[in-house]
Amino acid sequence: MSPMYKVTVLYGPPDSTEDFDRYYDQTHIPIAQQMRGLKRWTVCRFDPAPDGTPPRYHYQAELYTDSRADLELVLNSKAGIAANQDLENFATGGAVFLFGEEREVPV
Repeated sequence: MSPMYKVTVLYGPPDSTEDFDRYYDQTHIPIAQQMRGLKRWTVCRFDPAPDGTPPRYHYQAELYTDSRADLELVLNSKAGIAANQDLENFATGGAVFLFGEEREVPV
């Protein structure tokens, strides 16, 4: 599999996890689904560690394209800007954006 370029969005613990989850699923995803050019999109809600320690982040989204230039086109599109502006409506714990090329390591 060839490398893909991605942005990882880490969402800090929100004021209300129930409100965050509901808004993300029912409102933010439909807004973000208007973005064209993504090759892959994954999400993950984090669980506590085995010892019960709460996770530092509540949720993660990863958006994939073939290159950084392609990702920047997606994020700078009208739909990408709308999705970014929507963060203020639900990401009460903040959002961290991390950009990089992903590659698989043989196991």
